[in-house]
Amino acid sequence: MNRIVILGAGYAGMAATVSLAARTARRDDVHITVVNADDRFTERLRLHQTASGQQLADLRIRHLLDGTGVEFVRGWVTGVDADARTVRIDDGRSLEYDRLVYALGAVADTAAVPGVDDHAYTLNSAYDAELLARRLADLGTGTLAVCGGGLTGVEAAAEIAERYPDLDVMLVGRQEPGSTMGPKAKAYVRGALARLGVRVLSGVEIAKVRPEAVDLAGGDSVPADVVLWTSGVRVSPLAAAAGLRVDERGRIVTDHALRSVSHPQVYAIGDAAAIRQRYGTMHGTCQSGMPTGVHAALSIARELTGRRPGRFRFGYLHAPVSLGRRDAVVQFTRPDDSPGRLCLTGRAAVWYKETVSSSPWPSFARLKTFPSAGSFAWRRGGRYTR
Repeated sequence: MNRIVILGAGYAGMAATVSLAARTARRDDVHITVVNADDRFTERLRLHQTASGQQLADLRIRHLLDGTGVEFVRGWVTGVDADARTVRIDDGRSLEYDRLVYALGAVADTAAVPGVDDHAYTLNSAYDAELLARRLADLGTGTLAVCGGGLTGVEAAAEIAERYPDLDVMLVGRQEPGSTMGPKAKAYVRGALARLGVRVLSGVEIAKVRPEAVDLAGGDSVPADVVLWTSGVRVSPLAAAAGLRVDERGRIVTDHALRSVSHPQVYAIGDAAAIRQRYGTMHGTCQSGMPTGVHAALSIARELTGRRPGRFRFGYLHAPVSLGRRDAVVQFTRPDDSPGRLCLTGRAAVWYKETVSSSPWPSFARLKTFPSAGSFAWRRGGRYTR
């Protein structure tokens, strides 16, 4: 029996699970187990909506896996022994594997700045977003400081400002909003935030988070009744503790086929993997995560038939950003994620962003029946990755 264990059922992990189940459906010598802390699928692309108090669809992992033969284990992974090829779960169970797909993702880095763990909310999970939603509903008026000027911070600030017009929303961080976009898209982001009443404080370093304020390097302080932390990400230390080779950020270093360079029976995908392309190391998004899961499934299926796995190539396509429910901007990119000349704004961008955000779950369902469709669903990058 070929025992395959997949850790994590986010965008990358679910893509790997359903793709591999479909590709090995006719084999009776393959057993697939997927481990996840919750039986509800987390739409990370929409957590800013949850934080503003909106109700999302109740997507259940067990329901999607019906008919696949995949065993679902609900639990927290507490340890991996890469040499013994075992995984420990918080209920005391130990799962043995022949191949492991590591897809535990990443969360907001709340350890880098004092006070964040104790006094700030995050969008790490649906539960965390719901905690923030309840706090904002009780607050009524006051000041929300969204720390982090990246795209997650922009979406959260805009969504909450639109939902709570009496709330004073501030976006605080090193980056200017839309800094990774072209001039037109960047200007549109700034204009949309201004229309929503979001105050922007960029080019600053956050030194500490206190119960009622955010302290800045240099001595200044920003009063805040509630703080949302969206600055920086970190991965689980489990991979490093297991003896897998990791990079300076703790991500598993992979070869061209997404296998661990130190333990080739382990595939690393999504945010937890340091995947090199010609243009550099990929950064984690749903856009790149699902293709890594599909490729890992295809590679394992090839190995099970005695063939060598192929090379993973990926090029970015776009950066869709919602600015509340009635506005958005989409920056189209070159394969290396640098901004291209084209962008969408307004109603067309809203439709585009909503299409992208709602596509993963139907895509998983299609992969159950047509696994080969996933192999053509992403940009390969042309000369940027050749």
